[in-house]
Amino acid sequence: MKWYVGLTGAHVLKAFRATAEPTAKTHGKLYLACVGPFKTRRGALWAESHALNNPHALTVAQCERIAKAAQ
Repeated sequence: MKWYVGLTGAHVLKAFRATAEPTAKTHGKLYLACVGPFKTRRGALWAESHALNNPHALTVAQCERIAKAAQ
């Protein structure tokens, strides 16, 4: 299972795990968009709480790097 972050209809980021890549068919009712897969849980949880409207966290790699540095 890999970690992803989804954008809900209320414009809130939510980290979740999925066995397969999220698609509109499988996760479209829950999320407007999804980002991932993340390498670590730490990166996904950091993105969930800090990545919305953050110009320094535009990619998964940037979120992973910042999360590791913040540890």
